[in-house]
Amino acid sequence: MNMENEQVKNPNLRAHHDYRRKKSAKEMQVQVITFALMIFLTIVAFIAVGIGDFSVKFIIPFILLLAVIQVGFQLYYFMHASQKGHELPMFFMYSAVIIAFVTVLAFVTIIWW
Repeated sequence: MNMENEQVKNPNLRAHHDYRRKKSAKEMQVQVITFALMIFLTIVAFIAVGIGDFSVKFIIPFILLLAVIQVGFQLYYFMHASQKGHELPMFFMYSAVIIAFVTVLAFVTIIWW
C-alpha cells in the first residue's frame, strides 16, 4: 500500500515501473521466440538424420552447424551475454574459440600433409 501511494505521488516512479514492465515483456518475447527456434533446429537435425538419404559427409557438418547456432542462441539470449557488463567474459570466450579453431586447423593440416 505504501508503494502505491509513492507511485501516485511521484510520477517518475510510475514511468520507471511502466518502462521496466515493457522492457521485461519484450525480453520474455525474445526468449520465447529463441526457444521456439532452438526446438525447430533440433527437430530439423532429427529429421535430417531420420530420413537417411543424406551421406555422413553431409550430416555431420550439418548437425555441427545447427549445434553452433544453438550455442550462440543460448549464450546471447538465455545467458544474457548480449547485455552490458559481459564484454570481458565474451572476449575470453571468443579468444578460446579462435585458439581452438587454429589448433584444430593446425592438426588437420599436419595430418594431411
